[in-house]
Amino acid sequence: MRRGARVLRIPYGESFAEAEIGQGRVVRVLSPGSQKGPEGPEDKGAPFGEAGKSEEDIIREAMENPIASPALSELSRGAKSVVIITSDHTRPVPSRLTLPRMLEEIRLGAPEARVSILVATGCHRGSTDEEMVRKFGKEIFERESVMNHDPHDSGNMVSLGLLPSGGELSINRLAWEADLLCADGFIEPHQFAGFSGGRKSVLPGIASFSTVLFSHNAEFTVHPKATPGSLDGNPFQADMLFAARKAGLKFILNVTLPPRKRVTRAFAGDMEKAHLAGCEHVLSQCAVAAAPAPIVISSNGGYPLDQNIYQSTKSIMAADLTAAEGGVIISVNECRDGHGSESFLESFKRASSLDALIREIEERPRDKTIPDQWVIQLTASILRRRKVIMVTKADKADVEALRMEKADSLPEALARASAITGDPRSAITALPESVAVVIRQA
Repeated sequence: MRRGARVLRIPYGESFAEAEIGQGRVVRVLSPGSQKGPEGPEDKGAPFGEAGKSEEDIIREAMENPIASPALSELSRGAKSVVIITSDHTRPVPSRLTLPRMLEEIRLGAPEARVSILVATGCHRGSTDEEMVRKFGKEIFERESVMNHDPHDSGNMVSLGLLPSGGELSINRLAWEADLLCADGFIEPHQFAGFSGGRKSVLPGIASFSTVLFSHNAEFTVHPKATPGSLDGNPFQADMLFAARKAGLKFILNVTLPPRKRVTRAFAGDMEKAHLAGCEHVLSQCAVAAAPAPIVISSNGGYPLDQNIYQSTKSIMAADLTAAEGGVIISVNECRDGHGSESFLESFKRASSLDALIREIEERPRDKTIPDQWVIQLTASILRRRKVIMVTKADKADVEALRMEKADSLPEALARASAITGDPRSAITALPESVAVVIRQA
């Protein structure tokens, strides 16, 4: 390493991508709990969790002190069927820790109840057996009744009326017919829904394909309140809250995870009030002031959130909020599953131009929303204004079809970005956990 240089480490898969940063080059790192402080990649921010407590202790204490709700064991008394909605393989929810505690309480209150674990796929592919074992643990996978939600299985859906947006609300019949519906999950900022967790377990989690598409329409995607950290006035949140109430979601166990993907806090209890408490805590920790720079390096925080290009667009959207005008974005995401969405990829391949693609989406009515339209719309709007370089293992042809460049390493990407800015010492802003911060404009 050159004298006076530093190493910038960015999460990548289950490891890191690294680059040497020359002496005197300005690097600001925006991460959960940090402020716009000292220059340099060593600026890691303040502690985010509860010191001295294990993940199991944090979860246990939350379950023993539910927010605005009886204990789960009390809620389950008399229930003959219970459904626990849990996240799929694309989310880092530590279900091997949360589910055992929930199952224990349910069986304490209703030892004879039929308990089903329903994997909330939304419109993603179903989790494989291998992915489920990795996420839930072998014992739970083999002992419990675990199944993927299928948004295309119309025969297994039940209609619950119209959403505030006007679309039909259809959800998984198993969840609707359960005597008790509960969910685990985690809370983090979401690029247009404000926050994940809570009500999001139902919509999009276990909703029908058509319901998800209608609520993810072009108008809502660019709504001024559809931003990270925003709940009030957010049209996505209005649909999701309505769906969760209609579905009868009674109890949640949601955790916070950044920056090390370990449980830092847990919020159990009432679907609305426990979730709101969690969102308020996350916002207090993850709000950071934008640090505009010519080059922004952004990551989803590694596996499992960087499994494909589709998911990795979240890091691009976050980077866009702090990049200087005309700035270059470097997206550092492994993408071991490739592009992640055929409709996402094909929309870019078919488009004659980014302008034409965006115009086509903007003119499409809510009931004609296509799969993955929101990510196509937001990604295309950024690519129309900025150069994006991906450090990834994804196929080069796919990256280029999506109007981005592929680099095989972070140093290579930095060299290209610096050539574009025309300054080998261009300032850098790094977002190692882009999905875990809410970027506020000065």
